[in-house]
Amino acid sequence: MSDALKAFEGELQSKSFKGYWQNQQGDVARQPVASYEPCHWKGKDLFAAIEKAGEVVGLDLSFRRVIQLWNPALKNGTTRTLVLNLQMLKSGEEALSHRHMAGAVRFIVKGHGARLIVEGESFEIGEGDFATTPSWTWHDHENNSGQTMLWLDGLDAPLVRLLETDFHEPDPRKKQPVIKPEGYAASTLGALRPSWVRQNSIQPPAFAYKWEATEKALSRLGEQPGDPYDGIVLEYANPLTGGPTLPTMSCQIHMLRSGEKTKSHRHTASTIYYVHRGSGVSYIGDKRYEWEQGDSFVVPLWYFHRHENTSKDPAIFFVMNDKPLMDAIGHYREEAEG
Repeated sequence: MSDALKAFEGELQSKSFKGYWQNQQGDVARQPVASYEPCHWKGKDLFAAIEKAGEVVGLDLSFRRVIQLWNPALKNGTTRTLVLNLQMLKSGEEALSHRHMAGAVRFIVKGHGARLIVEGESFEIGEGDFATTPSWTWHDHENNSGQTMLWLDGLDAPLVRLLETDFHEPDPRKKQPVIKPEGYAASTLGALRPSWVRQNSIQPPAFAYKWEATEKALSRLGEQPGDPYDGIVLEYANPLTGGPTLPTMSCQIHMLRSGEKTKSHRHTASTIYYVHRGSGVSYIGDKRYEWEQGDSFVVPLWYFHRHENTSKDPAIFFVMNDKPLMDAIGHYREEAEG
């Protein structure tokens, strides 16, 4: 570098400018490179941690008792756009009402009979159920079931922080009143619905998807060819439009039949897997990960990956990814390996 160019770059920096030639990438072909690597969390460690939190962390200390699946390469979050947590609510406890810009989902992994209250509707939840808390909706939780409840929280909070739109508001009422009758969403958002129900927001209405229906669908679809890369895939669709679960994330159930091996592919969506049932192996990039019930792992964008069910029984994943976000901005790409 000449002395003249060095002096010029110093002058630019002093005025908060930068020359395009100073960029390291240059005008060369390139592909996406994730800023974090695959990560695998053992379920036995996660559940031991939440049990310990139940002993030492009260809701007076933290308004939600949560263990985050923190990717060590990131300041916060499981991926750049999504975070997966495990939350505990003991019998007799109430998590007070609030709302936030981040959209959230819940997948129940233990217990039956607690309630999620979202925008004035109370949803009873149990193991395997899935529920949504769309962006900026009032929500609180109560557990009078007589048993401890555990569920996964999935949020797009890392994306919200990246965009610096992190609105958050505690509810001055502490607990919102239930103003809708039992089963209101299920009665108004099914295939047969009232004529006045219309989409009036990019956000979907809050909804609870029962495990009984999910399991029945898996059973009936189990003999179908399925997806060559993911097995049998069921998407938790927006009940009003049939679109993605939330505007920023898609949540799904994947099932691998006994002995099933998927083909390898990659895409620009970042994906988080939770093993709801079964055991097997996944290959992500050049690494091999053995998983079992309760484990979680993350596949960063543009990593080739494939899965194998090594057990005699079906393996079932709860899956969340940011494909709707990538679709919305025209950045989604996918390709098979080989």
